[in-house]
Amino acid sequence: MLTVRGADLVWTGSAEVPGGAVSCRDGLVVADPVPGRVLDASGCVVTPGLVNAHHHLLQSAFRTLPGTRGVPMREWLPAMAAAYAAVGIDAESAHAAASVGLAEALLCGVTTVADHQLNWPPGDGVAVASAVARAAGELGARLVFVRGSARDDPEQAAASAEAVVQALAGTDVQVAVGPAGVHSDAPETFALLGEVAARHGLRRRTQANEQVDVEIAAARYGRRPLDLLDEWGWLAPDVTLAHLCGITDAELARVAAAGVSATHAPGCDLPMGWGVAPAAALADAGVAVGLGTSGGGSNDAGHLLADARLAMQVAPLVGRPVAAREVLTWATAGSAAGLGRTTPGAFPMLGRLDPGFAADLVCWDVTGVADAGVADPLAGLLWAAPGRRPRHVVVGGRVVVEDYVLVTRPEPEIVSALGRLLDHRRERR
Repeated sequence: MLTVRGADLVWTGSAEVPGGAVSCRDGLVVADPVPGRVLDASGCVVTPGLVNAHHHLLQSAFRTLPGTRGVPMREWLPAMAAAYAAVGIDAESAHAAASVGLAEALLCGVTTVADHQLNWPPGDGVAVASAVARAAGELGARLVFVRGSARDDPEQAAASAEAVVQALAGTDVQVAVGPAGVHSDAPETFALLGEVAARHGLRRRTQANEQVDVEIAAARYGRRPLDLLDEWGWLAPDVTLAHLCGITDAELARVAAAGVSATHAPGCDLPMGWGVAPAAALADAGVAVGLGTSGGGSNDAGHLLADARLAMQVAPLVGRPVAAREVLTWATAGSAAGLGRTTPGAFPMLGRLDPGFAADLVCWDVTGVADAGVADPLAGLLWAAPGRRPRHVVVGGRVVVEDYVLVTRPEPEIVSALGRLLDHRRERR
């Protein structure tokens, strides 16, 4: 049991409570005070834990690679594939990369990460999935593991998804399925992974209307990506679409009518020159909008709060200005909605600090010079200090970052493990 007390402000996602406290029992937020440990949040704004709804954790091992910055996606994809081949993808490399990405997430206030794993070695994929899940367990991060596909054989991808579901059953890891997109995967892959999802009640996720997605859909099918997704049964309430940069007004209306949710990834799409999703227009149309960083191959940081700030800053370029509270909601409850985690179910509800939701929270210190003169400390989380790090992070009532230090695993150990692996693998090959 844990009580977070002494905060200047608690933002639950549904209310703002000056001087509020948060009580945690059995991993959930409760209304009544509890005995046990007290975590001092004096001088802090407390928010729900951020939810990164779209990451590629493997790419945490492949950041700032030559030939992968500011290039068209058609050039970026083979450059990344060559980097993967040079190092090799297996359980060991997946664990090392995921440990770095998840540790970075926690140290940036992200308590839940959806990992869209697209690249697989031969076999059923269970070793890789289990390695990523083990990394999350060691660090105390919450994980949604997406068994993705990128040009995989459709039947092999579906069989692997079944195996991953069975391997992670009974754990606290939520599993989803998701082809990379119509540019990469055949209609058979969408169909067979959809059958796995229907059989096990899984969420479906894919990427749509990215630069290469639009180009290849036109060249291969003479169609737009969303036309194909609709035809293939992938515009539905259990589907989340990431990116959605090149989307027309008519397509936006179609997405909204289908009940699809969206994940905005400005920290990937904008600096790479791949476009900017009209996130505010999607939200105005009733689409649940979440935020993701995407992977280190295109966004070298997993700092979702910084990307929320970027989303707020670029919103007027593709629609209307958005308030800090709205974007913070995208980064919490909006992302959670796209994961199916805002209503009671098999996994704890996320994105708010109301009773019954997961006790995932972040204490942001607002006493430093960067926050001096800030009239609205909640809005200041985005407007001031773009590289802000949290003082404390709690996941499921467990303190995983305290006084800016990761307490579940030594940070230098995580860094050196990946460094040694990369050095050894590159020398060997």
